[in-house]
Amino acid sequence: MTCCSCFQRHTESGNRVQNAPFADHKARNDPSFEQRFSAGANPAPVPSTNPAPQADNGNMSVDAYRKKHEITIICPGREAPSPFMSFQSTGFPSEILREVQQAGFKAPSPIQAQSWPIALKGSDIVAVAKTGSGKTLGYLLPGFILVKNLRHNSRDGPTVLVLSPTRELATQIQDEAIKFGRSSRISSTCLYGGAPKGPQLRDLERGADIVVATPGRLNDILEMGKVSLRQVAYLVLDEADRMLDMGFEPQIRKIVKQVQPKRQTLMFTATWPREVRKIASDLLTNPVQVNIGNTDELVANKSITQHVEVTTSFEKGRRLDQILRQQEPGSKVIIFCSTKRMCDQLSRNLSRQYGASAIHGDKSQAERDSVLSEFRTGRCPILVATDVAARGLDVKDIRVVVNYDFPTGVEDYVHRIGRTGRAGATGIAYTFFCDQDSKYASDLVKILEGANQNVSPELRAMVGRGGYGGRGPRRWASSNDSYGGQGAYGSQTRDGPSFQSSYNNSSSGNQYGGAPSFHSSSNNQTSGAASLPASGGSGEGLSFHDRFYSGNSRGGDRARSRSP
Repeated sequence: MTCCSCFQRHTESGNRVQNAPFADHKARNDPSFEQRFSAGANPAPVPSTNPAPQADNGNMSVDAYRKKHEITIICPGREAPSPFMSFQSTGFPSEILREVQQAGFKAPSPIQAQSWPIALKGSDIVAVAKTGSGKTLGYLLPGFILVKNLRHNSRDGPTVLVLSPTRELATQIQDEAIKFGRSSRISSTCLYGGAPKGPQLRDLERGADIVVATPGRLNDILEMGKVSLRQVAYLVLDEADRMLDMGFEPQIRKIVKQVQPKRQTLMFTATWPREVRKIASDLLTNPVQVNIGNTDELVANKSITQHVEVTTSFEKGRRLDQILRQQEPGSKVIIFCSTKRMCDQLSRNLSRQYGASAIHGDKSQAERDSVLSEFRTGRCPILVATDVAARGLDVKDIRVVVNYDFPTGVEDYVHRIGRTGRAGATGIAYTFFCDQDSKYASDLVKILEGANQNVSPELRAMVGRGGYGGRGPRRWASSNDSYGGQGAYGSQTRDGPSFQSSYNNSSSGNQYGGAPSFHSSSNNQTSGAASLPASGGSGEGLSFHDRFYSGNSRGGDRARSRSP
């Protein structure tokens, strides 16, 4: 296939080498890169100089396709490759195309269509697109092509390395790598914390063309000298913004020093804050940036109908019961809570009537895998979760998302509701919004209006009571329980890792109150979540609402920790 021959800029090496840090990989060929991406706004996109060929998908021109899907490309001084608007135009090997067709995909998603031709030319890529847009195959399939072309000895180390922020996302990437790489005989393994190292080390000894890893566990194994990264020719940072917000930048940089500087690097991210622009300028060489939609604004998926209900702590249980009763039997529902304790208590009460399980950071990896398996198959259709499930959970038939507790920031809100309405489907999101959440009202209204959703008068009235309208002490309501190994951090507090940024975050162009701060701070806030009674006892014959409030006459707010 002619489009794959461009990967030959990588050199093949079949000899085992020891790990030794490489020199820092700086964007030497593009001195203006950091300057272009350190500004608050994106530079003006450079239009493609390619002719506008007719696609074999409805005879749509390239310009029309990009306009329809809101694709912009930033590659000053270079031509922007035309997107692959059909699988037949990709030139992928027949075995890969067969796997894609068997998966039921009719055409590439916009991020796949535009990133594939760029990756196949060997260019570094920054891809900014919302969750659920098909980013995983956007970087995996070109990686498969490179593995086949280079033919490295997999026992000497991987050719492709994918870094992921959480265990759940890492295992899902691994599942996709196995599913679509099986017929091409591409081996892969997944390295993540919370599971024994032994089986993972044995996989590495047997050889893996692709390694998917969380930064903490990979650093642990690197320090043990059990894996070499000197053959890595294709490095992917998935959910880069999430990894940085979780404090993984030092670990990422430590890993990258073990990878050859002439690698191809791809960074996939859902948002484009200053910290992501900075690390992109350090780790990528003259990249092509692909944006799907407006990267200067945080936007929600318009395929999701959002209902934000201003309520009280006491009414949450009653309203949740009403929502669940309205769903068809067996409909998959995710309910997000802010604390592990609330997840467990809420799932116990719901399981009596609806069938529910909980997932959070105190669960072992085996428990988490079992819960997710039962949820995917529908044996347990209701999942009660902390933010460990806010990203990376790809279950395509989730009908409803309920934000029982509002997160500490609208970014996490967007990612939470993004668990539904995936892969072109529609979904519904319900959010309980209490007085203590009023500081997020202004930002939330912007999200709703940007997605053409109704805004209730009660929510608009809270905007004036929201103070400065900022995010609170941290940008993310992130958990510290899905890191997949702590690496250099060691122990952590419930509020997540401490990482002090060396940059002044106040100058960012982020419209939601400035770029995120990496200072760790206390996240304890007033919850509005009522205490749940323990399961069992005489509550079996009561309604969910009565069981929920039995023994809790106060109905008042309880202090909560934001640690999931």
